[in-house]
Amino acid sequence: MTTASPEISVVIPVYNEASIVQSATEELCRALDAEGLDYELLLAENGSRDSTPMIVDGLAQANPRVRALHVGEPNYGRALRQGILQARGAYVLCDEIDLCDVDFYRRALPLLRSGEAEMVVGTKAGHGALDQRPLLRRAGTKVINGMLRVTLGFKGTDTHGLKAFRREALTPVVQACVVERDMFASEFVIRAGRMGRKVLEIPIVVHEKRKPSINLVRRVPNVLKNVARLVYVIRLKNS
Repeated sequence: MTTASPEISVVIPVYNEASIVQSATEELCRALDAEGLDYELLLAENGSRDSTPMIVDGLAQANPRVRALHVGEPNYGRALRQGILQARGAYVLCDEIDLCDVDFYRRALPLLRSGEAEMVVGTKAGHGALDQRPLLRRAGTKVINGMLRVTLGFKGTDTHGLKAFRREALTPVVQACVVERDMFASEFVIRAGRMGRKVLEIPIVVHEKRKPSINLVRRVPNVLKNVARLVYVIRLKNS
């Protein structure tokens, strides 16, 4: 049974994931139990139109380590933010339901525990990474990260996806973020660097278990709008 303040909180936003959320959650919990970790798993369901909300609630009822959160609209960034702010662990790991990359946990946690890093980003695009997603998805990652480097001076190779961090050090960064949806994760990583946190990247292997739950092309307008907002807030207002 989980403690009031576990060492680790795993936060996973979920949207229309009825086909995999139960099996992926149960598999992840078995893997974390096998690692001997003291953890909680927060499933941040956001605006699903299938049976995902009921499945998530059932998982939380069946396993005291699982917590179900509900955001009333499809909003990845808001779900991720709320999950982070409601996490109780000393270390928070942000994952995706179609990845559940326990190998990333194994490599990131020692860096946090030792103080070598305050945030660890799992990069899909850096040296040593292997991105097995479809070509359009890989190209989208490169384009977005290129935009962030040009417009905001981002020094890394990836912002979206797997992250691990020390909750106490990064909570003020989360609270300073102004955008939601897909670009919250990017702002979070960029602001962490700008606010003086020790951010390290480690390469990961990405092989998704299903097709994206939101069409990539449909996300473009919101991504561009939020990049523009970030440029205004960070570059022009210097905040």
